[in-house]
Amino acid sequence: MEAFEVLLPLALILCLGKLMGLGAHRIGMPTVIGMLVAGILIGLLKYIPWEPLQNAFFAPLVSEVLAVFSKLGVVLIMFSAGLGTDLKQLRSTGVASVVITAFGVVVPMLFGWLTASLFFGFENVLSNLFYGAILTATSVSVTVAVLKELGKLESKVGTSIVAAAVIDDVIGIIVLSILTGFSSEGENAQVGWKWFSPNAGMVVVKIVLFFVLFIALGVGLRKAFDIMERKAPHNRRVPILSLVACFVYAYCAEKLFGVADITGAYLAGILLGGTLSETPYVENKVDTMGYLFFSPVFFANIGIANIDYFSQIDLPFLAFGCVYVVAALLGKLIGCGAGAKLCKFSFHDSLRVGLGMMVRAEVVLICTEKGVACGLVDAAVFPFVILIILLSSVLTPILLKWSYSHEEKRLKKQTENTAD
Repeated sequence: MEAFEVLLPLALILCLGKLMGLGAHRIGMPTVIGMLVAGILIGLLKYIPWEPLQNAFFAPLVSEVLAVFSKLGVVLIMFSAGLGTDLKQLRSTGVASVVITAFGVVVPMLFGWLTASLFFGFENVLSNLFYGAILTATSVSVTVAVLKELGKLESKVGTSIVAAAVIDDVIGIIVLSILTGFSSEGENAQVGWKWFSPNAGMVVVKIVLFFVLFIALGVGLRKAFDIMERKAPHNRRVPILSLVACFVYAYCAEKLFGVADITGAYLAGILLGGTLSETPYVENKVDTMGYLFFSPVFFANIGIANIDYFSQIDLPFLAFGCVYVVAALLGKLIGCGAGAKLCKFSFHDSLRVGLGMMVRAEVVLICTEKGVACGLVDAAVFPFVILIILLSSVLTPILLKWSYSHEEKRLKKQTENTAD
């Protein structure tokens, strides 16, 4: 097969991904859903018994190229997420966001671990924990859009949700790094309590060493970038060198420290983002490159690569998947809502915080993909993760709008009674 033949599948992915993404956006859902649907539709072509079609879209070379572009796509997504992490905002939001995040990480992870343990056995500790770690992810883009539409984004609820989501991502990435670090120790790290061994100490040391060394290096990089920005503002060398830092961090994280490559990319984004004056410029360039090409390939490839699992799910795993979806939704709702209530939010505001933090999108897919790659998560869970994204993206706007409209009606009725 000639290398140029990869261009046709890429063209179809980009075209169909864009169309499906626009369609998803039109009905108020994340464009990620549209890209996933595009991949699923392309994956269905596997079942058409026409050899030229199979060779054009599912030849080994095509799969290899899509896998490489997908890896670049996920690294760029996490780098962009790091660039958008505002550390100043975290310092200004106070204790409430930290408490909400803590409950919003622990409770969903507990629910996910318990669900996996009940279905797969309590002895598979690391694998079960990873199922829980997947549920810690939050994506509040849908929530932000709804709160902005309602004029509540700058309210106590709105600012708490946005800040908590940022902290949530940081903690989630740390948890992911620890679990993937243990999984890199081989088979003994994946079954039972064997992973809790003398090797576990070395894993922890490597993870701590990674963060210490690369944060220290990042401080030096920030100073170098500050100098470049002052001498040549809005120069293309800044985003180019930012990508260099991203790729080096991602490579070294996985190769040298056994930490997930996406952790390295995310950390590079945090270190180079936030307070740099050129951050919006760099983020814009990275987003343009990522979402123009690499990200659609990543999300579509998930659908293409896992289409077979939609038809191969057996009854026991179907039962697990359904309970897992419920655990994902209730974990954030109960966890974040309880955290807000502990911080003296009203019942209704606590409910809104829980609803706002319930949404999942690209990060949950990235975590799942990483778990599958490490051998800790069954790839058959992908359909249920997609269902989590769909349900949370649909339910959150509806329930948030209902909660605020219900409050307005209640206040209006109180005002009328007072006037009488």
